[in-house]
Amino acid sequence: MSILFYVILSIIILQFVIDAAVDYLNAKKFKEAIPQELNGIFNEEEYIKSQRYKTANYRFGVFSGSFSVLLTLSFLIFGGFAWVDNFARSITDNPILVAIIFFGIIMIGNSILNVPLSYYSTFVIEEKFGFNKTTKKLFFLDLIKSWFLTAIIGGALLALVIWFYNWAGTNFWIYAWVAISIISIFMNMFYSKLIVPLFNKQTPLENGSLKTKIEEYAQKVGFELQNIFIIDGSKRSTKANAYFSGFGKQKRVTLYDTLVKDLDEEEIIAVLAHEVGHYKRKHILFNLTASILLTGLTLYILSIFINTPSISLAIGVTVPSFHAALIGFGILYSPISETTSLIMNYLSRKFEYQADDYAKKTYASMPLITSLKKLSKTSLSNLTPHPAYVFMNYSHPTLIDRINNLKK
Repeated sequence: MSILFYVILSIIILQFVIDAAVDYLNAKKFKEAIPQELNGIFNEEEYIKSQRYKTANYRFGVFSGSFSVLLTLSFLIFGGFAWVDNFARSITDNPILVAIIFFGIIMIGNSILNVPLSYYSTFVIEEKFGFNKTTKKLFFLDLIKSWFLTAIIGGALLALVIWFYNWAGTNFWIYAWVAISIISIFMNMFYSKLIVPLFNKQTPLENGSLKTKIEEYAQKVGFELQNIFIIDGSKRSTKANAYFSGFGKQKRVTLYDTLVKDLDEEEIIAVLAHEVGHYKRKHILFNLTASILLTGLTLYILSIFINTPSISLAIGVTVPSFHAALIGFGILYSPISETTSLIMNYLSRKFEYQADDYAKKTYASMPLITSLKKLSKTSLSNLTPHPAYVFMNYSHPTLIDRINNLKK
């Protein structure tokens, strides 16, 4: 057991401790009184229900997080990675196939172990608080489809990266970066057409007053919009959402049917105005560009360390390889990825303010405020999160901060 092995253990444990501490601080604020600015969102009974929901999720998170970290540590300490590597090598000596079998076994094992946790979250917690609409058949079909997509897309991408490595050596990162960037742009453009239909039905918004108002607003702000879709999110959950995707002729706005049900037309337009604000302020382009640049940085750093045998040895694999080093590197790199994640979350919160400001300027602030309150109520949102938890985990500002900003 090398020093690097203990460094990897320390990183895993330290991250778990930090996350657990922040979660604990957040849970301590569950029972605080509702801020005066947010009075009226919940009545007393509803607020008690929201507190119970948050507490149930917190306790479940403590259990599932502890289970996950103990499983990872056990796999490291008792030679799990070495066993999987030896098994893969007993089947073939082709480095690409060995890597695919190696990661395939780990992913399948991890997925199977997490099925009971996901099942409990869906059919016990979400069911108990009235959110779940998923049938058991749909739950398992979603799992199978997700596993299939991961195997096809992930396996192909892994094979391509290793092929680049075998062909170009340490310069593989340049070719891998270009390939991953092209795939990322393609998926951003066509995700709604290729992936979403595997899980949900999307139907064009019918002619009527809502569509007319959306088109009038889009024309007013110079936003060419031909694709407005309603997605059947209600078949899984009562929670509502809306999102914007694609570029150029492929751009579209997707509204959850639960959103259309819960909000009135003025509020829906305000939510749409917020999404248009993201596009107009080029947040989507920025996030895609930042993601591509961060991927390039990660691959470049990986290229420096990938030929270091000690990284493979640190996770217990005696025959150094690309796939074993990739596991070790992923853990060692996690403090950097955590830092970049904090930066991106900070920027994302700034972007949400900018999108809110755009909606306020081009439409109105009050419908957006009432929509945010309604969505927080229907999802039993946390109205009193701890600042540390917000800093670590929130990609959006808190409800009270968004409302205060919209009232300026």
